[in-house]
Amino acid sequence: MQSLRKHYAEYLMEAGELGIFMIAAAVVTAIFEHPSSLVRQTISEPVLRRFFIGLAMGLTAIGIIYSPWGKQSGAHINPVVTLTFFRLGKIEFWDAVFYVLAQFVGGLLGLLLAVRILRGAIAHPTVNYIVTIPGTNGVIGAFLAELLISFGVMLMILVVSNHPKLAPLTGICAGVLITIYITVEAPLSGMSMNPTRTLASAIPSHNWTAIWVYFTAPLLGMLSAAEVYVRLKGKRAVRCAKLHHHNNKRCIFRCGYSHPEADYRSLLSDKLPNS
Repeated sequence: MQSLRKHYAEYLMEAGELGIFMIAAAVVTAIFEHPSSLVRQTISEPVLRRFFIGLAMGLTAIGIIYSPWGKQSGAHINPVVTLTFFRLGKIEFWDAVFYVLAQFVGGLLGLLLAVRILRGAIAHPTVNYIVTIPGTNGVIGAFLAELLISFGVMLMILVVSNHPKLAPLTGICAGVLITIYITVEAPLSGMSMNPTRTLASAIPSHNWTAIWVYFTAPLLGMLSAAEVYVRLKGKRAVRCAKLHHHNNKRCIFRCGYSHPEADYRSLLSDKLPNS
């Protein structure tokens, strides 16, 4: 298959990026939540622990987005992000298919490697394979929370990444949102926004509680954000599917930066009456 032959490097990068994210999430959670951890014994306040976990994961996301792999693959590390850009017409069908497959495989392999690294610690109830399950407000609360945070992060990506001056800050904004979400929202749903992240934890833990929430709410949230952005700015305002585009790495997407003059004319035509 032509797409696989030409773009397999990007697919492997997406798998590796999500694998790294899952390993980091498991290790950081064990450090801050396992009762035998000196860090856990030192920091007794749950909100403060969640803040530090969120900060660590936000920095991990920033590192991935601005890494050589992230600059080339676009650093989606989430099939819902990929499917949203596919909906926006920025990704070819087979690239979207292989991105999603790579993300699911990478996430699972990353979590399984974390199990080998952490051994029994990851199975402790305070870590519990970093599963994402409904929290204090039940399934409906988790669904609404996942819907809202997914809407927020995708709208931020579209607004910031397509703003000429703000675009280089997209990864930093994503990291800040992840920090805030884990600190504030995690008690409601576990803060997933990512079906591959949830499934990777569900498989070894055998915990499938309300897993449908984590496959439906993020998708609805991000697609809704895309719809809002398109209605406000027009579909052609979306330049590329990369979170960090201005670098020397190749771009495999339907990239507006490849033909800036034509793209600018298309953007203007979107804003004309009866266009």
